[in-house]
Amino acid sequence: MPLYSYHCSKCEKEFELLVSSSDVPVCPACGSDKLDRLMSRVAPDLKNGRYAKKMRAAAGREGHLSNYSRSERGR
Repeated sequence: MPLYSYHCSKCEKEFELLVSSSDVPVCPACGSDKLDRLMSRVAPDLKNGRYAKKMRAAAGREGHLSNYSRSERGR
């Protein structure tokens, strides 16, 4: 089942639900079915060492060295 983000038009809450194609989602706070599905974003896996190395290199090229340790900065 996919995970979707919703905004309730009645109580203004935002939440995520696991919803199958046959389910009609309702707000867990107020029970309303007046929901707007929100655009979901995929988060990168930051535990991947290769990804972290690539992002640090890009930051270094742009002059953003705050995410490097002192030893990595050469100081």
